[in-house]
Amino acid sequence: MSEKILFVDDDINLLAAVERNLRLRFKLVTAAGAEAALAKMAAEGPFAVLVADMQMPGMNGVQLLTEVQKRFPETVRLMLTGNADQHTAVEAVNKGHVFQFLTKPCPMDMLTLALQAGLKQYRLITAERELLEKTLNGSVKMLADVLSLVDPLSFGRGEMLCSYMRAYVSSLTLANSWEFEIAAMLSQIGSVTVPPAVLEKSRAGQELTKVEQDILARVPKAGADLLANIPRLETVARIVLYQQKHYDGSGFPANVVHGEDIPIGARILKVLIDLLELEAQKIPRDEALQLMQQRMGWYDPRVLDATFACFDIYLPDISAKSQGQPVAVKDLQVGQVVLTDICTVSGKTVIMARSRITQVLLARLNNFAKFSPIEEPVYIEPQVEMAVV
Repeated sequence: MSEKILFVDDDINLLAAVERNLRLRFKLVTAAGAEAALAKMAAEGPFAVLVADMQMPGMNGVQLLTEVQKRFPETVRLMLTGNADQHTAVEAVNKGHVFQFLTKPCPMDMLTLALQAGLKQYRLITAERELLEKTLNGSVKMLADVLSLVDPLSFGRGEMLCSYMRAYVSSLTLANSWEFEIAAMLSQIGSVTVPPAVLEKSRAGQELTKVEQDILARVPKAGADLLANIPRLETVARIVLYQQKHYDGSGFPANVVHGEDIPIGARILKVLIDLLELEAQKIPRDEALQLMQQRMGWYDPRVLDATFACFDIYLPDISAKSQGQPVAVKDLQVGQVVLTDICTVSGKTVIMARSRITQVLLARLNNFAKFSPIEEPVYIEPQVEMAVV
């Protein structure tokens, strides 16, 4: 009896009767009117089921259920009313998305069955959400792990972009910012479709053929296609697709989309990607941002201005060894963030700077170490010491 039911009516005698008859069967809360109901849902929620009367002073039942559907979409909504005309029923179902429509007087056994059905529906809704969230989290982790094994440099780049994006959105009020962070983390996932030799040529600054250029240009499309097949990542896929699109409409993909029609997450990601590239060329952050201001038509001006406003305050410096904590490879632990590239003594990069150590990366590191020693020490973000009281 952990799920709570909220019963709403302006008739206090009816509320008392409902509470007296049903309190032993259900975890019941009552509210005398719509405003009181919304206040209780905000303060005492979540509620599994809401039963609302139709005719109430101020906000009526349909208006209440419509508002609840917006604010608390998982709550199952029932309507109990003495007004049984067809128009009321249709309005309640269409606007309030009512699960069941009951008319007064409603026998307690019928009301009990309706509440039990409502609780069952709520459990189905929450179970589906939990399953979807676990599937989503598992899919994202799996893709990140695959990228870390196939192309650790792209994985490290995605980790850095994710930390930049997290810092950026934390300084602003943006809805669904989790989608922006996942898009940044998996923005490079399309690189798994690129032959390693082409990636190495590109990173070495060697001249690329037209075919090789086309392959690299389509990395965002390849990544978007992979992500589009995962439920709830449709928006993330669209951000990844448009990550190289210029604000004026030029760039990839070559279509008519431009300006505000480009997803805001993609507009932010474009700024962060280019800033990261300039920093990799040893250009100081302030000079990099000033250089980006000169690229007419490339960026959303408001996104670029917001980057100036928040970057130095929130973004970590991709730092020197002097700011890190040196550790031996054998002492690396899951969750630690490395500040410099981890390389073999022969110069092969195994894990890129700013990567967060995972079990998969530890396995990769151990496997590489069997064939070539790893340069030590490794520099990680300093661990915070907890004071002993």
